[in-house]
Amino acid sequence: MTGSVIAPGRVSPSERDEMYRLLDTYFSGTSRTQFEADLAEKECVMLMRNAESGQIQGFSTSMRLTAQVDGEEVVAFFSGDTIVAREYWGDTLLSRLWAHTIFSSADLILAANAAARVYWFLICSGYRTWRFLPVFFREFYPNPEAATPPQLQRLMDTLGRQKFGDQYLPGAGVVRFRSAAPLRPGISDVTEERMHDPYVAFFARMNPGHVGGDELACLTEVSRANLTRAGVRMVATGAKTV
Repeated sequence: MTGSVIAPGRVSPSERDEMYRLLDTYFSGTSRTQFEADLAEKECVMLMRNAESGQIQGFSTSMRLTAQVDGEEVVAFFSGDTIVAREYWGDTLLSRLWAHTIFSSADLILAANAAARVYWFLICSGYRTWRFLPVFFREFYPNPEAATPPQLQRLMDTLGRQKFGDQYLPGAGVVRFRSAAPLRPGISDVTEERMHDPYVAFFARMNPGHVGGDELACLTEVSRANLTRAGVRMVATGAKTV
């Protein structure tokens, strides 16, 4: 597998076709128009390809949001459409691309302002994406072991309303799109067996409408001090992927 990080404007028409086909394979209710609109607003695109065929087997997108909460200026990196082909679910390349991209950008922000706070803001309709948080980060919210601190809840609500308007439901902590694109059956089903995993059970409890496409809003600080051992390894190896 090979990876690259490019600006949306450099994504060719054929690459856009591949990305949309991949997205549509795993999500129902997708729209090419919405896909293009989402891509256009992003700052970078992370692509994972089969080294032999060059075919795109996974991608993610990211953009920067800024907000002021309790008098503090905050930068948050928002992850957009993200998908990896089933046969590559065990490959960590896309995660490492993300780590290199986001932590490198955070380093530049902190070099310019050591007092800045930088966060990762994401929304999840499937437990597989949400499981990245406890694997790679020490503190993240919502969290099964701790209530969300009021200041971080205010930040999450601010970012949710800023990005999604009235589609963000602050009381529930979810984004309910008027034109939802839920995961297709068999992709990330919360089965009785998987409910034995306390993290999966927590995700299902916090986002009971995930089957219909509700997205759970999540927040974690982009800081090396906030990384688990697995997170430290991910960031350390990320620079070798590009």
